Amino acid sequence: MSSGTRTLVSPLTLARPRGKALYWTVFTAVVLLFALAFLFPVYWMVTGAMKSPDEVTRTPPTLVPKAWHLSGYTDAWKLMDLPTHLWNTVVQAAGAWLLQLVFCTAAAYALSKLKPAFGKVILGGILATLMVPAQALVVPKYLTVADLPLIHTSLLNDPLGIWLPAVANAFNLYLLKRFFDQIPRDVLEAAEIDGAGRLRTLWSIVLPMSRPVLGVVSIFALVAVWQDFLWPLMVFSDTDKQPISVALVQLSQNIQLTVLIAAMVIASIPMVLMFLVFQRHIIAGISAGSTKG
Repeated sequence: MSSGTRTLVSPLTLARPRGKALYWTVFTAVVLLFALAFLFPVYWMVTGAMKSPDEVTRTPPTLVPKAWHLSGYTDAWKLMDLPTHLWNTVVQAAGAWLLQLVFCTAAAYALSKLKPAFGKVILGGILATLMVPAQALVVPKYLTVADLPLIHTSLLNDPLGIWLPAVANAFNLYLLKRFFDQIPRDVLEAAEIDGAGRLRTLWSIVLPMSRPVLGVVSIFALVAVWQDFLWPLMVFSDTDKQPISVALVQLSQNIQLTVLIAAMVIASIPMVLMFLVFQRHIIAGISAGSTKG
């Protein structure tokens, strides 16, 4: 007698028509409840921007707008100058993402495959920064950006004030190193026999094999900058250079609630699109350690 996998419902019960109908009823109900729990807030926010100012604050609330108004979105686009702030956010996120990929990948490759002197000590020091609360680093980081050591220049109101601190991401560096550790040594030795140098091996061999983890790191890097509020608020005192996360708060004082909700919907669209584009990499990144040699 072969032992099968234990499940909540036995195969014998599922083979019966009543058991199968009950199983699929419960399964469908659970899926619908979870879908409703995740999608209803999105629906509420999107339709809330289409209600009138009086209707959006009415008690009890209305599930469907009595009259559909798109003026909330057009007013948010113009009154809150969303194109400027969205572009600021794109520039800041793209620069932080690019620099983080370059430097974190290079550092992770060096620590994993080049085996530098005191490499474990360096890695331990990098990982030790994960134990320091982010709030404790705000003041030292601000003082450094306000008066950059050696060259004594200020990076306030400059995208570099976002880019450079974002490069020092210990978690993403460790994630990349762990993936590089699992790349078979035989693959790298074969590249060395073919005459490839260390940089060529990284570019032509390691990076193409690392697409899943690079996709996950990219998502982490972009989302971290896009949703950050405190650090951009401290760096950018110039309103015209602020990202969307800061601008929504700074400009919301004299704005109608429907216009503010519409602005939040517009600001969330790039993150939703990024998830839809990179969802394949998110799933692949879960099994990033299953590299085959």
